[in-house]
Amino acid sequence: MGTREYNRFVDPDKMEAMIPDLGPKNMINVDFQEIKQLARQGYWAKSHSLRGKVYQRLIEEIPCRTVTPDASVYSDIVGKIVGKRSTSSLPLPEFVENSLAPTYCLNPQGEEAVQKILLCIANQFPDISYCPTLPAIVALLLHYSIDEAECFEKTCHILACNDPNKRFIDQSFLAFETSCMTFGDLATKYCQAAHRLLVEASEDVFQVYSDWLRWLFGDLPLNYFARVFDVFLVEGYKVLYRVALSILKFFYKSRVGKTVESENVKQDIRKFVRDIHQTVSPEKLMDKAFSIRLFSRKEIYLLQMANEAVLKQKGITVKHKSVSPSKRMFVHLAVDPGNFKSEIVSVKEMRDIWSWLPERFALCQPLLIFSTTQHGYSLTRLYYHCDGHEPTLLLLKTTEKEVCGAYLSTDWKDRNKFGGKLSFFGTGECFVFRLKPRVQRYVWVVIKHPEPVKDSTTVLQATASSSSSQVEDLQNPDHPSSRLSPFLAARHFHLPSKTESMFMAGNNDCIIIGGGGGQALYIDEDLNRGHTGHCDTFNNEPLCSENFHISALEVWGFWDADIQD
Repeated sequence: MGTREYNRFVDPDKMEAMIPDLGPKNMINVDFQEIKQLARQGYWAKSHSLRGKVYQRLIEEIPCRTVTPDASVYSDIVGKIVGKRSTSSLPLPEFVENSLAPTYCLNPQGEEAVQKILLCIANQFPDISYCPTLPAIVALLLHYSIDEAECFEKTCHILACNDPNKRFIDQSFLAFETSCMTFGDLATKYCQAAHRLLVEASEDVFQVYSDWLRWLFGDLPLNYFARVFDVFLVEGYKVLYRVALSILKFFYKSRVGKTVESENVKQDIRKFVRDIHQTVSPEKLMDKAFSIRLFSRKEIYLLQMANEAVLKQKGITVKHKSVSPSKRMFVHLAVDPGNFKSEIVSVKEMRDIWSWLPERFALCQPLLIFSTTQHGYSLTRLYYHCDGHEPTLLLLKTTEKEVCGAYLSTDWKDRNKFGGKLSFFGTGECFVFRLKPRVQRYVWVVIKHPEPVKDSTTVLQATASSSSSQVEDLQNPDHPSSRLSPFLAARHFHLPSKTESMFMAGNNDCIIIGGGGGQALYIDEDLNRGHTGHCDTFNNEPLCSENFHISALEVWGFWDADIQD
């Protein structure tokens, strides 16, 4: 083959069956926006040679550290590292955590080359402590490299990216766990039906979500993964979230009305992804991914930083190579039946609520900080016990046995900033819900169609480098940058009207949750009466009888045993 078609590492028969080489062979010079559209459309998806040329160009354009290992370094060290031994006798680098390299139509020589390249990368990047996605990347890039040395150089170029506004590969357990938590948060917001299915089918839905990168880097067939990687090189990490959410939506569609076994749900999803060609084409998968109106890159970054800060507080650092079960609190352990007691909800109902929470708080245990049973029916006492707690969970039961509530992202003491005037505060992480007579959650309406303000990249640029002092400031709740730019702050978005950002308000006379056109919840100063109706902020139905009497009300905080100890 005279035009750098399949190299000696690829099984041509398998490759032709997987991705027929039928597409265009060349592409004229185009700007970034055109490249972005062509990548999304799969312009070079059916041309092996053109995909190789595009990968070469895109990887060369990635800014990276001045001293980045290249092909010559590989030639110098591979013999010393591997020697005359068979690669089968050499262990894979510890940072891949026993992740098997997908074959991706490679022949035995190609499979051996992947292992050699990984060993050489481990030698040149001693700071990589956890990177289970790397085998799949090396296996794919080997298709589009002249030899092992070129594949090594391309991979190193991606690993050494130093553009603070681009993120490609997680290289530590802290970064990996942060991305898993962030995906869990996004799935809770963008795949609500699938999330409900998984909550019912598994003891710990967040452990299901911890496999999300494995779905992409290993389980997806080659022709699907290559399509994802095409866009990944152009747009960065955000496309991975998009595609994984798309997979979750299609998995749910395939399981509606069917029984999902609790102990098998993780394997069920992975099997669905491995066999995805039976139900979803690569084009359909990508179309679904880009139809999701996902948060802006800045919002996702702020969420990642919030999740990372919590993991650091729990003792996980960039040096961790693995995690003990106690480091990642399972949801079913966070709500401990032995210690949990509520006058309003059962353990199971609290676990269901816990599955809706942002992951960084779902790691905590519920802590009862106010109840009408213990502290009486007084709004003043509620404030006394709740001020200083952030976030909080409000639950109420009516005299008609209806149960509803709200997750409130912001400390109630922020009401004091308005001098006694009833004014709204909080963030878009707030949501309202009902449990009885039927379960339903209502999130901020903007989440479904987020439109970020044009100049919202300022904070991201100021806090882009994960090693910078600005990020440390962002993770410090007392620093101004943290207060000015929380995740899902209303000021980050174009809103048709102010009524779409009325999250929570309170004074000495009442508390209100959700506003605009009505109130999701209104509770009087005696914690005795209230009313509920549709509001613009959450676009909710009434959470119970429109005018109700309160039988019991509780406010729960979040206790982190790891930090307290």
